[in-house]
Amino acid sequence: MIIKKIKHIVVFSLIFILICSTISLARQRRGYRGISCRSVIFSDSTTGERLYGKDVSRRVLPASTTKVMTALLVLENVPLDRYVTVRNSATFVQPTKLNLIPGEQYKIADLLYAAVMNSANDASIVLAEAVAGTEPRFVAMMNQRARQLGALNTQFSNPHGLPSRGRAQYTTAFDMYLIFKEALKYDFFRQAIKFNYKTIYSKEGRKIVFKSHNNILFKGWNRNVYGKTGYTRTAGACFVGTIQKGNDTLIIGVFNCPKRWDDIKYIVSRFGHIPL
Repeated sequence: MIIKKIKHIVVFSLIFILICSTISLARQRRGYRGISCRSVIFSDSTTGERLYGKDVSRRVLPASTTKVMTALLVLENVPLDRYVTVRNSATFVQPTKLNLIPGEQYKIADLLYAAVMNSANDASIVLAEAVAGTEPRFVAMMNQRARQLGALNTQFSNPHGLPSRGRAQYTTAFDMYLIFKEALKYDFFRQAIKFNYKTIYSKEGRKIVFKSHNNILFKGWNRNVYGKTGYTRTAGACFVGTIQKGNDTLIIGVFNCPKRWDDIKYIVSRFGHIPL
């Protein structure tokens, strides 16, 4: 009698394990149904292979991933060791910002760290003015450069990504993939997105310390995904970043993503076969 009960328990246990395994496998095969993002792209930029995608051509709001294009234009047009003076125009923008003071001078490189790592909106405006003289002229350069890269469904309205009254601003996951891929050609950009913290100084000696907005760098994952965050209420949480797999450079972009960090971890682990 006891042996028969044990056999029944073993059989039921095996059936239960089989059912759980089947459900788990089905969930993995469904993949995208458990992902909270409105739009996702995950591609091997070395081979061009699309590893995963969800509405990659759907228009989304870029939020502060906009600063990837800002960084690209800075890297393409001005020397990093040049000092630039803060104007009044940079101080009126909303946070996140460094609270720069008009008349202060900073190296282009240091403001670029602040824009890329800490998403400093005032630093982005100073950089835009350093490149083009005025913010509107810089925005025109942004949109022209986007078209040159094949990002044909993108329109920027400022260098930082905050909502702009009366001016449409949008991108797609695919377009941001193209822009980020181009920015990765620059060693400065590749290094900047890896820093957790950074300290910069004005020419006058004012010290500013800031940290990266990329929470992945502080989560203790097995591997880090390095990149640029973005968030506004209307855009939701966004991220475009990269992780290396052997000799291949993988790029992931997620937009309007309520479970941003969980989704990134799942996508990279599941479709990139990189355990995070």
